[in-house]
Amino acid sequence: MISMSGQPDQWQRNQFYCDSLPLQAEGEFALVKDKLEPSLELSGQPVKRGTMAHEHIVYMMLVDSAARAGDESTVRRFAPKLEELALRDDHKPYLAVAHRAWGVAHRLAGEFTDAETRLEKALEIFEELETRWQIGRTLFEMGELALAKNDSESAHSYFSRAQDVFEELGAGPDIAQTAAVLETII
Repeated sequence: MISMSGQPDQWQRNQFYCDSLPLQAEGEFALVKDKLEPSLELSGQPVKRGTMAHEHIVYMMLVDSAARAGDESTVRRFAPKLEELALRDDHKPYLAVAHRAWGVAHRLAGEFTDAETRLEKALEIFEELETRWQIGRTLFEMGELALAKNDSESAHSYFSRAQDVFEELGAGPDIAQTAAVLETII
């Protein structure tokens, strides 16, 4: 167990990470950024062996939360470091998260070709790893890209595929979010 006694300015990175997990689960993506960004200035040294929140995790949570919040500037700020660490350590799940986040940033900037390339790469990795929830999330982002390109037919297909994955997993919030988007597509 991680002790969180003392003043917040004395906490190490792992306490910020632990505080951020419930926020991310609740969809409070902006608050995750507020909790994690300052932790990058702190020591990553573990209190006890095995308790440290590695910088991979911190960057992944920052980037993934920023992408889900539609925060292009934060994705562009932290995705390069996440991608660098994931490539260096051959961490495929985090590399796929970086690709998906880049895809969101490119979509938000209107760079649709780059967005499509990144999202397809993310989907390829997640499918190879058989990480179903991540597959669903990536399909959802591909649906968002199709909507941005005014391609309702493709958007409906991507969102429907994402919905199938989420229903299979019983991922309630994702089911509701995807159903709401599907209702808006004509």
